[in-house]
Amino acid sequence: MKSIRKIIFISLFFYFPFTGNAWGVLGHRIVGQIADGYLTAKTKTAIQKILGFESVAMASNWPDFIKSDPAYKYLSQWHYVNFESGQSYQQMQAFLKADTATDAFTKVNFMVNELKKNKLLPQDMKVLYLRMLIHVIGDLHQPMHLGRPDDRGGNAIKLTWFNNPVNLHQVWDEKLIDFQQLSYTEYAAVINHPSKEQLKTWQKRTFSENIWDTYALTEKVYAETKANDNLDYLYNFKFVAAMNEQLLKGGVHLASVLNDIFK
Repeated sequence: MKSIRKIIFISLFFYFPFTGNAWGVLGHRIVGQIADGYLTAKTKTAIQKILGFESVAMASNWPDFIKSDPAYKYLSQWHYVNFESGQSYQQMQAFLKADTATDAFTKVNFMVNELKKNKLLPQDMKVLYLRMLIHVIGDLHQPMHLGRPDDRGGNAIKLTWFNNPVNLHQVWDEKLIDFQQLSYTEYAAVINHPSKEQLKTWQKRTFSENIWDTYALTEKVYAETKANDNLDYLYNFKFVAAMNEQLLKGGVHLASVLNDIFK
């Protein structure tokens, strides 16, 4: 009887969908893989001293893997920043300038400053902050991690994806990316072709400007996705290019931040 109960429990564990893991496993690894190609030699050496042979792509998933561990519950609010609809660029910049809450914006700034301390920071904290930083910068390029507080970043917006029940957050976490049927290395190779002008522009943008770019897409997603919609090929066609650009931007932005820390 105990064995049967154990089998049922394990089956249910894998049956229920996970929510809130921005970009999902595959998306975070794509961002990390792209970032790795824009790191300086000095940055790569510094990262290896902290993470050993754990790549940026593989380190990117650690913060989601440990979410169920009570010891790391305090990190849950580090993954997102909620914004109301209709924010102007000036309103958002003013909000971020005054932001003191525990959220992705304040914690990225905190982790960057901590990692710049280098030898003054204990090794275990370097590992924690570097893994979290890699992950959270990826999070901030997933539009639903800048979603509205009343629907919990799209988690409360129920939809169907090819007739299967999902929510809006899940669609952008995993469904769109998984639909392309590529490994993370294949995916990175396919989309990692920014123009020289794009690369130059993205590498110069500030952290708050990057957040604004994502928010603009967030507003478009909300405007063109309604509760109970059945999403299918047309939704993929409409948003796949924007999603790919966010993944690519995420990798370029992540590399820029890491290069600045370890310069």
